[in-house]
Amino acid sequence: QVQLVESGGGLVQAGGSLRLSCAASENIFSINAMGWYRQTPGKQREMVAIITSGGMTNDAFSVKDRFTISRGNAKNTVYLQMNSLKPEDTAVYYCNVNAGWDIRTNYWGQGTQVTVSS
Repeated sequence: QVQLVESGGGLVQAGGSLRLSCAASENIFSINAMGWYRQTPGKQREMVAIITSGGMTNDAFSVKDRFTISRGNAKNTVYLQMNSLKPEDTAVYYCNVNAGWDIRTNYWGQGTQVTVSS
């Protein structure tokens, strides 16, 4: 069974930077998009940034010009560079891979905590 393993979360002061990484435990075929989502207690999970198989990206308005999503040289890796972090960026961040043609499957990581102190 495919697993997504995230790393790079932690505690940082406001204005600081973190880089999240996500790698799949095995090759995933027919990837449509990879992305990062985040969730805080009592709120729905929200999209932070996604990157399609063609390299197009889409960022949430709240992170534009601060966060950058990219794919690694290994096809099943994705990164999220987070700069100018704010306390409101505090959340559990989840990696996502959407794959498949006729039947689409969503794979999720276990989540990594990002805490930004003021």
